[in-house]
Amino acid sequence: MTHSAYQIIDKNRSGRWLVSCDHATNHVPDWINNGNLGLPHDDMQRHIAYDVGAAGVTRHLAEALDSPAILSNFSRLVIDPNRGEDDPTLLMRLYDGTIIPANRHADAVEKEKRLEHLHRPYHNAYAELAAQMQDPVICAVHSFTPQLRGRSARPWEVGVLYAHDDRLAKPFIEACINQGWCVGDNEPYSGHLKGDAVDRHALQHGRPNVLIEVRNDLIAEEAGQILWAQRLAPILKEVLAQTGL
Repeated sequence: MTHSAYQIIDKNRSGRWLVSCDHATNHVPDWINNGNLGLPHDDMQRHIAYDVGAAGVTRHLAEALDSPAILSNFSRLVIDPNRGEDDPTLLMRLYDGTIIPANRHADAVEKEKRLEHLHRPYHNAYAELAAQMQDPVICAVHSFTPQLRGRSARPWEVGVLYAHDDRLAKPFIEACINQGWCVGDNEPYSGHLKGDAVDRHALQHGRPNVLIEVRNDLIAEEAGQILWAQRLAPILKEVLAQTGL
């Protein structure tokens, strides 16, 4: 199995930020059901397979912050790197009303195979990269769909998620609101899950952190990805400086 579970961008950049993208791609390694989860092409382009636009924002944001980035290189439908190993949603069989055929009968052996070759290498590389940096600040980049099936439309342009550590999140939310944006405070999701990427690489180490969700219709194309990276970078720099973290 030669497929790499992750991509690291410019690990020697001098900035303090470590920009991560847990759901960067919809790629399915060829050793999993011949690279096909049994879903139509259109479904693999949806948010169920990856965070649309988030990888581009991550790359441009890391460049603007002169900081390294780490991105996953497998679809969250294969196994979700933003879940702990004991999380029941680690390997999804149903997502936003869509059955995932290749996961329907995935057993413990298959789950362990995906953990060993994808989930753990990603987190090991993440941990190693963070450990090599001096006082790293974690910035996790995600995106969300404007509307889940059968649910209300989501008005937020940006959502900021946090758990018990809101040292960066709260002033960052305030700064985003001051830009005139519709900002979700722990919306469209609430906080973090035990064992997720921010918990594992930031909270458990006392590292300052912020998780940013951008609505994916705003960043589906590269122009939007560049725009939002350029909007977010100076605010992140300003907030970090103001907090003195």
